Amino acid sequence: MSLPLDGMAAIVTGAGRGLGRAEALELAGLGASVVVNDYGQPGRDGSGEASATPAEEVAEEIRAAGGRAVAHVGDVSDHQQAGALVQLAVDTYGKLDVLVNNAGILRDRMIFSMTEDEWDSVIRVHLRGHFNTTHFAAAHWRARAKESGGPVHGRIVNTSSEAFLAGSAGQPNYAAAKGGIVGLTTSTALALARYGVTANAICPRARTRMTEDVFAGFEVPEDGRLDALAPEHVAPLVGYLASPAAAKVNGQLLVVHGGMVAIVERPRVAAKFDSAKETFTFAELDELISPYYEDRPPNETFAAAEVLGLKRG
Repeated sequence: MSLPLDGMAAIVTGAGRGLGRAEALELAGLGASVVVNDYGQPGRDGSGEASATPAEEVAEEIRAAGGRAVAHVGDVSDHQQAGALVQLAVDTYGKLDVLVNNAGILRDRMIFSMTEDEWDSVIRVHLRGHFNTTHFAAAHWRARAKESGGPVHGRIVNTSSEAFLAGSAGQPNYAAAKGGIVGLTTSTALALARYGVTANAICPRARTRMTEDVFAGFEVPEDGRLDALAPEHVAPLVGYLASPAAAKVNGQLLVVHGGMVAIVERPRVAAKFDSAKETFTFAELDELISPYYEDRPPNETFAAAEVLGLKRG
């Protein structure tokens, strides 16, 4: 029996650990040949020496299960290395069909304490990293479509975060990068649809080394049940979005965790005010807008327990 991704080639960035590892294993289990990318630095802030070990271990795990995989040790925030990553997939498997952008780092700080380097480094790895790989993958698919004279199978799954949706006080760099990824995704979706390529973004909730502080204190099942925050809850959605079955899903943002998928609507207008004359005056704006907010609750982010629907242990 054929599998949904039989004959396809995929790249997963940041796949040496956590979410990326689970996603790479899922795609391989669905039949894809996988390029496992990871820079291999030990620190979640991007510190430490690069290492081939994380990517190699996941690639070997896929091969041991009967799949096809090669490892790539490279920094996707470097334009040339991102190009080499896409080229490795093409050289090894003859083409690229699926790109999953997952690589990222954290350098948390309040906005009034954040340094320029802490801002730039997170934007560089997350947002520029997503752009770099997408650029080369998009060029590959455009060239293939022109050569074949018709659409090709191309799938991009980007990784955003609810830090962008709800705010995260200690992560202005991360929240901004994740918001930028959504904008990149919707723009890419419009640009590549004519070639048969889709681009979607997910906001995953998962317990990984990147989120160990966020989810500290949330109970982990001790009765053998799968942790509600296990990366394995996220991976099936990535596999679906990578498949032909999701051909009509494009430019979408989806929240996923613990057996739940939520499709997020684009922002809608909550209220609208028109000026009585040619333009507004200060007094008129005060008269119209201030009462609207007086009766509304403070604009605060939800407590983690409310958002996650979990209980602390």
